[in-house]
Amino acid sequence: MRSLFHLALHVGDLDQARAFYGQRLGCTEGRSTDTWVDFDFFGHQLSLHLGPTLDTQRTGRVGDQLVPMPHFGLVLALPDWQALAERLRAAGQEFVMEPQLRFAGQPGEQWTMFFLDPSGNPIEVKGFASLDQLYAA
Repeated sequence: MRSLFHLALHVGDLDQARAFYGQRLGCTEGRSTDTWVDFDFFGHQLSLHLGPTLDTQRTGRVGDQLVPMPHFGLVLALPDWQALAERLRAAGQEFVMEPQLRFAGQPGEQWTMFFLDPSGNPIEVKGFASLDQLYAA
């Protein structure tokens, strides 16, 4: 069964959201109104609605680091992850967690980065040499 994920979040400013998701991340804009906009978020539907944003805290322990919770994101093949990391660096993106390798040489070895959208929504992007390792234990 093939399925797509849908996530709806609040943002404080639709123009800032359009610039970030559309231009910086390269997501295609879909339908919209005066109060929300849809994006093709790397093959999944992301709906951004005007409203109060999430209260997030760095409480998610991964190894020796605390990551923002809650957060959302995506998993990419490593070459795509590397291209996105370079694109974000070139655009001057500020990172909560700089692009880095986690779990080196272990099952589930992955590259990861965390950053915030203009409304403070935390996003994690993971990269795997083989997507078959996503659930490796």
